[in-house]
Amino acid sequence: MISFEGFTLLILFFILAPIIEAIALLFLFIFEKRIDLLENRNVKIELEKELQQALYNQLNQQIQPHFLFNTLNVILSLARLNRTRELVRALEVLSQFLKFKYKSTEPLISLQREIDYTEQYLEIQKLRFGSRLSIQLDCADDLLSACIPPFVLQTLVENAFKHGLERKMGEALLKIRISSEDEEVRLEVIDNGSSGMEDLSHEAPPTEEPQLEKSGHGLDNIRRRLHLCFGDHAQLSLSPIEEGGTQVLVVWPFVLCDPYESEVRG
Repeated sequence: MISFEGFTLLILFFILAPIIEAIALLFLFIFEKRIDLLENRNVKIELEKELQQALYNQLNQQIQPHFLFNTLNVILSLARLNRTRELVRALEVLSQFLKFKYKSTEPLISLQREIDYTEQYLEIQKLRFGSRLSIQLDCADDLLSACIPPFVLQTLVENAFKHGLERKMGEALLKIRISSEDEEVRLEVIDNGSSGMEDLSHEAPPTEEPQLEKSGHGLDNIRRRLHLCFGDHAQLSLSPIEEGGTQVLVVWPFVLCDPYESEVRG
């Protein structure tokens, strides 16, 4: 026969058991909801990464038809003049230029690779301008392994030609200076082109910085890619030079690239 104490414990068990089970189910429900929330958050983060990567790749693949038209005109002129050696070299450089342009999907590359790529572009411009084009490039060796978004330097150089040097009579001068200060990389592209700043800024409100391109290329393209890579730690500014020409300055954090990054060579 069951004792009074045993009977009391049995009653308490039957009373408390459903409560304990309900509490356990509640904790299980909360735990499952938290897992679902974390999974949804991870999915959202992955989707945002994929969208950013897609946007970045789209920005990378943009190319100005202006450059292609001018390059094709150079190639056509060389063909008409039977300058075979220069014609072959122009085609080789254009092929390498486009190959890198459409194969590179990395968010960051070394300055060395960016300079190599830009020099391919400059080699084509040298065929156009001949001896009246002077180019000065100054970059310390210890900065060649610093990271930079692809096509930043090349785009600035391309805009210097399009909006300044192509309208310049006489000697065309392009200066590229790359230095470091306070753990930041400073890239300056300076040209002595004529009327570039006026043409760039005549439609812009006085309080806004003029844009090199109105259709998403140029400075706006660079700003967006710098923001995707470095957030608010990167900046870009453009200013006229008193004696004539334009200076563009880009500043971003000094980050070393992987020394074993894959090469995209022609």
